Amino acid sequence: MQVDFYHLTSPLDRVLPRIAERVVQTGGRLLIVAESEEQRVALDRLLWSYAPESFLPHAQAGSTDDTAQPILITQDIQESAPANAARNVAVVDGRWRDLILTFDRAFHLFDDEAIQEARLAWKALADRDDVERRYWKQNDSGRWEQAA
Repeated sequence: MQVDFYHLTSPLDRVLPRIAERVVQTGGRLLIVAESEEQRVALDRLLWSYAPESFLPHAQAGSTDDTAQPILITQDIQESAPANAARNVAVVDGRWRDLILTFDRAFHLFDDEAIQEARLAWKALADRDDVERRYWKQNDSGRWEQAA
């Protein structure tokens, strides 16, 4: 399993839609996790409107047929498989959850406020042979570079 740590220095709304696009374009499904209802509502609006030429099919968990959604926005990761059968997860509230490790690929997005928790998660995964970690940061021109 692969965990990509994204240290956000630009707004989430510039990063998440691109990740979601890549997952969907490759035929994958994505579970987006945000604890705050306010953030989930904002993400719902973002995925509908972030680019006029783009469409990212999605829904909030429990609002429509969750099983049909390529992208499902939810409050937390459940012990059972996600309703949309996603094998990719994007945790956007900065909170690490060990259930992230039940997916094939995880995107852990965090800002400066959550950097301590991200560092702890990074260190905790260091000795796991079944986890490939990548740490991404933005350079001065805003491009993502793999730092570790």
